[in-house]
Amino acid sequence: MKNILPGLAFITLATLFSPFSPAKDVFKQAQEISHQDILRGSVTPERAWWDLSHYHLDISVDPKRQFISGTNTMSYRVLSPGQRLQIELQPPMVLESVSQDGQALKVEQDGYSYFITPNIAQEKGEEYQLVMTFSGQPMVAEKPPWDGGITWQKDGNGIDFIASAVQGVGASVWWPNKDHAYDEPDNGALISVEVPEHLVDVSNGRLIKVDEHPQRKTRTYHWQVVNPISNYGININIGDYVHFAEVYQGELGPLDLDYYVLRDNLTKAKKHFQDARRTIEAFEYWFGPYPFYEDGFKLVEAPYLGMEHQSSVTYGNGFQNGYKGRDRSGTGWGLEFDFIIVHEAGHEWFANNITHRDIADMWIHESFTNYSENLFVEYFYGKSAGSEYSRGTRQNVLNDIPIIGRYNANREGSFDMYPKGGNMLHTIRQVVDNDVLWRKILRGLNKDFYHKTVTGKQVEQYIIRHSGKDLSKIFDQYLRDVRVPVLEYFVKGKLMKFRWSNTVAGFDMPVKANIGGEQLWLTPKNGWSEFELKTPDARVEVDSNFYISVLNILGN
Repeated sequence: MKNILPGLAFITLATLFSPFSPAKDVFKQAQEISHQDILRGSVTPERAWWDLSHYHLDISVDPKRQFISGTNTMSYRVLSPGQRLQIELQPPMVLESVSQDGQALKVEQDGYSYFITPNIAQEKGEEYQLVMTFSGQPMVAEKPPWDGGITWQKDGNGIDFIASAVQGVGASVWWPNKDHAYDEPDNGALISVEVPEHLVDVSNGRLIKVDEHPQRKTRTYHWQVVNPISNYGININIGDYVHFAEVYQGELGPLDLDYYVLRDNLTKAKKHFQDARRTIEAFEYWFGPYPFYEDGFKLVEAPYLGMEHQSSVTYGNGFQNGYKGRDRSGTGWGLEFDFIIVHEAGHEWFANNITHRDIADMWIHESFTNYSENLFVEYFYGKSAGSEYSRGTRQNVLNDIPIIGRYNANREGSFDMYPKGGNMLHTIRQVVDNDVLWRKILRGLNKDFYHKTVTGKQVEQYIIRHSGKDLSKIFDQYLRDVRVPVLEYFVKGKLMKFRWSNTVAGFDMPVKANIGGEQLWLTPKNGWSEFELKTPDARVEVDSNFYISVLNILGN
C-alpha cells in the first residue's frame, strides 16, 4: 500500500443512548468537587507514606439482619516518616475501634475518611499491622453492578443469595480499607467469611480451608489471594452453590478453572460456561498469559449482571449469549458469545493486572476490555468479523463528555470509555498497520505493567514508543475531546483537496482510502492539502475501520 496522503473514515452512527447501555443516570456525577471527593480521590499525605502489604478480612455475614461484622487486619510497610494513616469506611457501616499491638489508637473522623495515629514511631522500611473492628448494615445496591453495595436476594428456592459489587462507590461501602486505586496489597489478601451452615461463600483466590462452628450453626470459608488485588475486586458471593471445574493447559501450564453456580443451574452452566475456556484461550493469544495462575480463575453466579472481581469473576447473564440475549453491536456477531463472560474475564488483564492509579483513567480498564470483545470475535470468527463488531458498537457512543475524568477528585469520565474507547484502539491498530506489532504491544503492556497500577499517560506513551508512531493527537482527540474527527474533501477533475475539521489543534492522523481503485494513505492536516489524481473525478472510499466522519463538501 502506497504511503502518500491522509485519508477517509467512517460516517458515525447516531450518538443516541443505546438500549444496551446502563441507564444514563448511573453515570451522572455531581459537578461540584467536595472536600470528601478530594480526600477519597487523591493521594493525600496521610496515604503516601505507607504501602499496603496485606489484608486479612475476617467477617461474619448475617443474612436475616443484612448485617456484616468483623475485623480487617491491615499490614503495611513504612516508606517515609508520617504521623497519621488514612482509611475509609462509608456509613451506615461503623468503625468501632482500631488497635496496633493490642493498644487502642486515636481515630479522627472526617466524613467517611478516618485518620489513625499510631502510638509508636513508624520506622522506615519496617512493617506494621492495624486491626480495624467494624460492623453495620452496608448500603444495599439498588441497580448492581452500576451502583455499589451489597445485594441481598433469594434464589428460586427461597435460599439466601448475597453478593457484593462496589466498583465506583468503593470497597469502603462494606469494609474499612485504603480506598484508593493507586495502592494494592503487594502480598494479596486472606478473606474469611462466616455464613450460616447451609450456605457457601465464594471469594477471591483459592479456598484453603473451611471451619465448622456447630454451636453457632455456621461455617467460615477461608480464601487466599497471593497476588496484588484492588480493593473493589475483593468480593463475597453467598448462596446455595454447587461446584464443578476443569483444567486449561495455558501458556504457563495448567490453569484451574472453577465454576460456582446455584444448585438448579448446574446442568445449563456445564454447557454454557464453555465460553470461559474459549475466553482464556483467545485472550492469552492477544494479551499474554492469564495474570493470576497462582490464584486460579473462577466464574461465580451472582444475583446481578456481572463484575470483574479478580480471580472470582461474577456472572448473571442468564446463561444466554449476547448482553441479556441481545447484540450490543447490532451486527449479529454479539450473539456468538456470552457478553458477560468475555467482557468481565477480559478485565483480568485490563483492570486486575493493569490497574488505573486514578479513577479518571478508567478507560485503561474499559476501553481495552471493550476492545477485547472485538479481539475475541476476531480470534474465533476472523478479522473482518471482529472489525464489523467493533464498528457496530459505535451506535452506543454518546460524545457527551470526555472519556478521561477529573484527576484527584474521585471522578470517572464518560460512558464512552466503553464503545468509543474501544473504537479508538481499533482505529490506532489501523494507524499502526502491522498486526504482528500490534499484538506484541498488547502483550507487552501486560508483561511490562504486570500487577502494576499505572496512569493513562504511561499507557499512551507505551503504545507511542513501541509503535514508533506519534499517536499523541489521536489520544487527545478521542480521550480528552468529545468530537468525532471529520475528514472533509472534494474532488474536481484531477484535483482532490482534503483536511481535518472538528478536531483538536494539530490533529494529523493518517487514514487509508481507496481512490479510483488504488489503496492509498492520506495524511490530512487542519488546513487544506491537495493531491493530484490519476483519474479525473475518481471515486473516494475511506476505510470504515477508522472512527471518523467523512464529508464530501461538493457531494459529487
